[in-house]
Amino acid sequence: MNTQKLFGLRVKELRKKCNMTQEQLAEKLGVFQKQIGNIETGTTFTTMANLEKLAKALKVDICDLFCFKHHQTKEELISEINILINQATKEQVQTIYKISKNIIK
Repeated sequence: MNTQKLFGLRVKELRKKCNMTQEQLAEKLGVFQKQIGNIETGTTFTTMANLEKLAKALKVDICDLFCFKHHQTKEELISEINILINQATKEQVQTIYKISKNIIK
């Protein structure tokens, strides 16, 4: 998935987390609702000025708008998890195991 689509998914995710409609977010940014829809579908991007407004409206730092690694494919996520586990201490691996086992039950 390309970065623009991932960005759009992230904006939608954060907007919903704030219990906001596209119309409400558009109003806070001073844009049309259609522009928010286009951003969320990855059809268009936004300006730097609107990035600041977007972050403020969604109550996050600008860098959080680009935090979308959790939208990777299953294979990409497994690869990253393996890297993290290989870098972890024995105690951390044991904790990861316990947490994973409880989640997957």
